[in-house]
Amino acid sequence: MTDSQTLSDRRNFIKSSSMLGAGIAFPSIMNPMSSENPMSSQDERNIIGPKEGYTPMIGTLVSMMNWMRYVILLPVNGMSVKDLDYLHDAKANTIGAMLLHLAASERYYQLNTFDNMKWGSWSQEIKDQWDIPSGLGDKARKTINGNHLDYYLDIMGEVRENTLTEFKKRDDDWLMEVDKTWGWGPTNNYCKWFHVCEHESNHNGQFKFLKSRIS
Repeated sequence: MTDSQTLSDRRNFIKSSSMLGAGIAFPSIMNPMSSENPMSSQDERNIIGPKEGYTPMIGTLVSMMNWMRYVILLPVNGMSVKDLDYLHDAKANTIGAMLLHLAASERYYQLNTFDNMKWGSWSQEIKDQWDIPSGLGDKARKTINGNHLDYYLDIMGEVRENTLTEFKKRDDDWLMEVDKTWGWGPTNNYCKWFHVCEHESNHNGQFKFLKSRIS
């Protein structure tokens, strides 16, 4: 795949999205003095709590999501196409596919919580776009490859921008609304979006595992 083809594909993917597991997750203890530790930054990334432009509880959720997004991208920083396509074994998922998987998961939670769509009731167009990265596995291994890191980061960023825009339109009462039909049992919007955040934490462990195996 050429650079021009990759750029074109990425733009088309982002345009359509705006319209509409490998390994084991190992816990890690970060060194608070490390320059690569998010806790050492000098901006407001490490201030968990209300944020300007959002109601207090939504702002706190946003601060957690921002922190987690920064952390999961540390292991993949500077990765080549070869690294992103590294397949540990026949049943594993690549880091590139899992990055797109995170974007797909967030997109589906947008549709459910912002557009009040029942889970899985999306149009065929949406399913065609997001079901493969959402499900990972064999189809993802065959089709999600050959892309530069910016391809994945741009898609993830576009999806996240939509989330933040929609959060600004809502308040803490919305965040606490309970979906009594949810498959886990009664679940509020706060829990759904906290799951989006902790889902990234899960894959962060996988990214680190795979990175340690890349020769």
